[in-house]
Amino acid sequence: MSIAIRCPARGFTLIELLVTLAVTALLATMVVPLAQVTLQRQHEQELRRALREIRTAIDAYKQATDQGRIQRAIDSTGYPKSLNTLVDGVEDTRDPKKAKIYFLRRIPRDPLYTDYRVPDADTWGKRSYASEPSDPQEGADVYDVFSTSTAIGLNGIPYRRW
Repeated sequence: MSIAIRCPARGFTLIELLVTLAVTALLATMVVPLAQVTLQRQHEQELRRALREIRTAIDAYKQATDQGRIQRAIDSTGYPKSLNTLVDGVEDTRDPKKAKIYFLRRIPRDPLYTDYRVPDADTWGKRSYASEPSDPQEGADVYDVFSTSTAIGLNGIPYRRW
């Protein structure tokens, strides 16, 4: 005599699957904005670091000029003519061997600039010493740099004004 044992059906019901999908979708809607904010915060940290690095190099160049270590024209402000000058280096007039002074190893890229075909130095907006702070313009020298991004930071201040 054979006895048939019936096993309960295995698997998930449609309702269980729908509830699982709804919970997963709810979690995803909470995670995506958090990931976007985290990514934006990371870009902002990179921007701060790059701005600090370039501005420190510009200030060091100006200080070396004021100390007489860099030859300066009479009508010059003492700031570098381009960002590339900070990487290419300039001759130290006080050194008997005429060695070069370097201010940057490389020019950091603006992390908010999306076109990667553009050279790193051209990703930044540049302000000359002669231009107004409220309306920065390029000129004969580089007094400051700023991001060309039109976006606004998490602190509510446009990246251009950082």
